[in-house]
Amino acid sequence: MKNVLDVMSLQQHVESTKAQDIKPVDYRKSSKSGLVPLYIFECATKLKMKPLTAACAAIVFHRFFKEVKPSDYDEFLIAASSLYLAGKIKDDDTVKIRDVINVAYCTLNRDSPPLDLNDEYWSMRDAIVQAELLITRTLGFDLNIDLAHKYLLYYMKTLQDWVGSDVWNSVPVAKAAASYLQDFHHSANILKYKPTHVAIGCLSLAMQTYGIQVPLTDESDESAMWYKPLVKDFTRENQWEIIENVIEVYKHEASLKV
Repeated sequence: MKNVLDVMSLQQHVESTKAQDIKPVDYRKSSKSGLVPLYIFECATKLKMKPLTAACAAIVFHRFFKEVKPSDYDEFLIAASSLYLAGKIKDDDTVKIRDVINVAYCTLNRDSPPLDLNDEYWSMRDAIVQAELLITRTLGFDLNIDLAHKYLLYYMKTLQDWVGSDVWNSVPVAKAAASYLQDFHHSANILKYKPTHVAIGCLSLAMQTYGIQVPLTDESDESAMWYKPLVKDFTRENQWEIIENVIEVYKHEASLKV
C-alpha cells in the first residue's frame, strides 16, 4: 500500500485538462469504454440539474449495470432514463421528460435539432419510460440513494472549526473536495465504498492537495488520524484506495477526450 502520493500532480493535471480547448466527444463514433458516465454528466449540465440530482443519476446507472450485462442493454438509453428517474427521486421539478429526451438525443447526435413531436419523439419517450420501469424492477424497487454529499458538508464544517477559518479560507479545500466527490461518480468503483468513506476520502485528497494539516493529529499513527472521530471504521487503506480511484477517474476521462 502506498504511503506517499504526489497529489499536486493531480491538481496540475486537472488544471491543464480544463485549460485545453477540447472538442466534444462524439459518443456515436467513439469506441472507447467508459463514455456513458461522461454522457450522463454532460446531459445533466445541459439540463441544469442540481449536483445531487446528477450524482443520483450516475449512482442509479452504476447500480443497474452492476446487476446486468452491459451488452444486453442500450447504455445511452439507460443513462437517459437514469437522468429522468433521478429527477423524480430527488424531487427536482426542473427535470422534465421532454427536456431529457431532447438533451439526450442532441448530445448523442451532435448538431441535430431537437426532435419534433413525431413518431421518433414518441418512440424515444416510450423507450425512456419503459427503461425507467426496468431499472426500478432491477434495483428491487430500492431507490433510496444515500449520497456522500451530506456527509462531506458535515465533515467540512467540523474541519473548518478544527483548523481555523483563516487557514481553511486561504485555499479552496471545500471546492476541491466537492469537485473530487462529484467526479468520482463517473466511476462504478464508487459503489464499493460507504458514502461516509467516500466523503472522507475526497476530503482527505483535497487537504493533501493543498497541504492542510489538522492540529493535534499524527499521520504516522492510525488511531490519531483526523478522520477517526468522524468515521471510526475508516482506515488508512480505505483512504488510499479511494484517492487512487478518484485519480483514475481523471486519467480515464483525459484519455476519452484525446
